[in-house]
Amino acid sequence: MVDSTESESRRLLGRLREAMAGDAPGQARLDKITHLIADSMGTEVCSVYLFRDDETLELCATEGLNVESVHQTRMRIGEGLVGRVAKYGKVVNTPDAPNAKGFRYMPETGEERYSSFLGIPIQRLGEMMGVLVVQSKEAREFSSDAVYALEVVAMVIAEMTELGAFVGEGAALSPLHQQPVLLHATAAQEGAAEGHVWLHEPRVVVTNPIAEDPHRELQRLTEAVEELRVGVDKMLKISENGDKDQLQVLETYRMFANSKGWMRRMEEDISRGLSAEAAVEKEQSQARARMSQVQDAYLRERLSDLDDLSNRLLRILTGQGAETGAELPENPILIARNIGPAELLEYGRSLRGIVLEEGSVGSHAAIVARALAIPLVVNAKRITTEALNGDHIMVDGDQGIVHLRPDETVVSAFRDKIAMQADAQERYASIREKPAITRDNARINLLMNAGLMADLPSLEGSGAEGVGLFRTELQFLVRNQMPKRSELVTLYQRVLDASHGKRVVFRTLDIGSDKVLPYMKPTDEPNPALGWRAIRVGLDKPGIMRMQLQALMRAANGRPLSIMFPFVAQFEEYRAARLEVDKTLERERILGHPLPERLEVGAMLETPSLAFAPHKFFDEVDFLSIGGNDLKQFFFAADRENERVRKRYDTLNVSFLTFIEQIVERCVRSGTPLSFCGEDAGRPIEAVCLAATGIRTLSMRPASIGPVKSLLMRVDLSEVRKLILDCRHRGDQSVRPAIMRYLREI
Repeated sequence: MVDSTESESRRLLGRLREAMAGDAPGQARLDKITHLIADSMGTEVCSVYLFRDDETLELCATEGLNVESVHQTRMRIGEGLVGRVAKYGKVVNTPDAPNAKGFRYMPETGEERYSSFLGIPIQRLGEMMGVLVVQSKEAREFSSDAVYALEVVAMVIAEMTELGAFVGEGAALSPLHQQPVLLHATAAQEGAAEGHVWLHEPRVVVTNPIAEDPHRELQRLTEAVEELRVGVDKMLKISENGDKDQLQVLETYRMFANSKGWMRRMEEDISRGLSAEAAVEKEQSQARARMSQVQDAYLRERLSDLDDLSNRLLRILTGQGAETGAELPENPILIARNIGPAELLEYGRSLRGIVLEEGSVGSHAAIVARALAIPLVVNAKRITTEALNGDHIMVDGDQGIVHLRPDETVVSAFRDKIAMQADAQERYASIREKPAITRDNARINLLMNAGLMADLPSLEGSGAEGVGLFRTELQFLVRNQMPKRSELVTLYQRVLDASHGKRVVFRTLDIGSDKVLPYMKPTDEPNPALGWRAIRVGLDKPGIMRMQLQALMRAANGRPLSIMFPFVAQFEEYRAARLEVDKTLERERILGHPLPERLEVGAMLETPSLAFAPHKFFDEVDFLSIGGNDLKQFFFAADRENERVRKRYDTLNVSFLTFIEQIVERCVRSGTPLSFCGEDAGRPIEAVCLAATGIRTLSMRPASIGPVKSLLMRVDLSEVRKLILDCRHRGDQSVRPAIMRYLREI
């Protein structure tokens, strides 16, 4: 029978259920499935190809092709018609396969005898797992009913593959969620951590993809959707007087929950043989597929809302993830597709590490993770698919590597690394109270970066001499609405109190680029890193800047105050910002508020243009701090969010160090205090070279102060300086090799 009607589809799924009910080995199950699909579809061939690795498909079972080719025939993704289906995730349906674009002749399979080809992607929630193929000698295009039937079957095969139903002899049939997994990702926050997986949004596992009783499944779906609708209505009622953005999301939820089209499609899927859970997931997969194609940000958000709603419905149907009081495992390592700063702060310091499937080194989550000093790895592809709650996991935030369910060899080596780091921290504690003085008596001031009240205890514990950068944007990012001035006054007051008289440099609101406030209308910019951000936003929205300046002055309450403006590109921007400070100071005087005992107003040098500002700028600014992360990406024209280019350029590049020296020389001539702030300040070798260029103040994360101080106390900066000059004279690209040789000898 060629066309697959609804009853035929249900009958096919029924036969699939019977095939899975036995305890036959995995390969035997897969062989049986290909046989019954070919028989039901009236085709001579049915084959299943599964991914052996990210780039390679393997023929794992076939009815009709040469059986000797099973586990022998492999192809790269995109290669042949099967590879095209896998690459693009789209159906290929052709009556003349040998002459179709991309056809690849594989003599070992004997498939050249077959004209008709129908390839269906085997995927679950947008993740490609393989390809299901049927072929026949008769030259014909398969009907839409046949395509639908095989799409349903492919989905069931995907579920079975994930559940390990096909574990057997083939290398491509190893059980998911049981084998060790090594993921290479992007390091976003340094450190190493070992613990157990805690999924931020636990993955719902559908164990019954095929319905035994369609009428019962329809009833279950109806009851679950009704429970979902009631839940959404309750959330709406609670949030009636709350945040407008949250209300808008809930209204979208209600619209989807009451969508007749959504309900009708799921009912049709059940009538064709799927369980209620599988029907929901089928719609969810299609929504995710559409989401990946949509460019419009608003539509993507709405499809994301539907994705979230589908997860809620699946949890109602399966009962999974319903226990809200579930406790974190011992040494929890958070796994998520992505996560907002407010949600991450709720976990706080209870987490040992964080692994995100998406995200970036400059994301909100990365900012919070750095503030909490928690190792973070981003862009860990498939981690939410691979990991299960409670899985043993090891995270290397230095190298951007994740070991999931590691074997004993990996565990032993990783624990040795953690132990060595712990021993080093103990050694650093012994020099905590000592100043960072080099062998040639150069005194280097080591400050810490902060952004949360939770950071301030590190001021004493790390041996930092002050806070060189307090990021004020975190308090804006974690809220759904603009904070009140009184709230900011209280926070800044607590920061100054906790510093016990040590200097704290408050950087004014640094938003835009990758830091977009939830309550601020996002701007669609082609290159946000070079767009409307930081001081540019502050000068265009002076009300926000004035509120923050008032809060800082009132929090100081007569104490010394240091304010720094971010991303200043030209003298006029600093002058305009300084004018706002003077106006605010005068208003506070008129209102009778205590004025700061001493007020310093500085700027972050993050753009090359500011290094070439007029001498008058260097005379007027009270202090400068080089923002190394941004300055480096602009100097090398290498986006630090782009993995292809960001690691190609070294901080110890001779040209970059020469540029830093020029900035130091201008500050020395004008008597302008200068510091260096950024990730490189906290890397011991980079810190030594920066100090050798003449920088005497470095600001870094608290955990880096010990290692940096330890190395500085061992070196002679005049020797390091000579090495840099020698490299420049020879025309070396980087001073790193020469410095490494020097450090090995001291």
